[in-house]
Amino acid sequence: MDVASGSVGARVRLVLDEIRSAALRVGRAPEAIRLIAVSKNVPVERLREAVDGGIRHVGENRLQEALPKIEALDRDDVIWHFIGRLQRRKVKSVVGRFETIHSVDSLALAEEIGRRAQEAGLRQRILLEVNLGGEASKGGFESGALLAALPALNGLLSLDIRGLMTIPPPSTLAEDARPYFRRLRELAQMLTAQGCANINMQELSMGMSHDYQVAVEEGATWVRVGTAIFGARHD
Repeated sequence: MDVASGSVGARVRLVLDEIRSAALRVGRAPEAIRLIAVSKNVPVERLREAVDGGIRHVGENRLQEALPKIEALDRDDVIWHFIGRLQRRKVKSVVGRFETIHSVDSLALAEEIGRRAQEAGLRQRILLEVNLGGEASKGGFESGALLAALPALNGLLSLDIRGLMTIPPPSTLAEDARPYFRRLRELAQMLTAQGCANINMQELSMGMSHDYQVAVEEGATWVRVGTAIFGARHD
């Protein structure tokens, strides 16, 4: 995909078309996969173009960047997701402002979110981040640690646990991510078999700009796409 040309709206439509094609290749219903536009370092004007082009879900990595955008965009039809690493001291400001927190990477963080959600009188939807590559630079549960934490997670009744999220080790080849996406799907199936009444593993948040088609083929229900929609950005 040439992200250097074409309007933001055109890129959104192209990504949606490629999601549909990837789903149909493996016999999945295209409507089972939803696109999150990752708006890190994207100005509100370009984000508004994406929304006008069909984006309904927006993902932000940083609370301090997200809050002004939520206010400035001021669209009731846009659903916000928190997808970055979340510090426990910022949990209170995130709970209730984002439909789903995709990056819950420890039991301690889950417990803090649950406590803040209970104080606010709501159930916060979350996904559990899994570090399948064993990378020290990334957060996330190891598979065995997640299995061990399952009973405690199941007891956090102020959390609406919907599934898993992962970010594979970096690679220029989309196919290199496939084993990690497959392992996440298999892990979700294994966790479902544990029979925890308050944990639902229906959602898999995986796949970014260079590998989202592979992620769809392997079972993604959410794909998080930034560069393919907005072009290259810099911190």
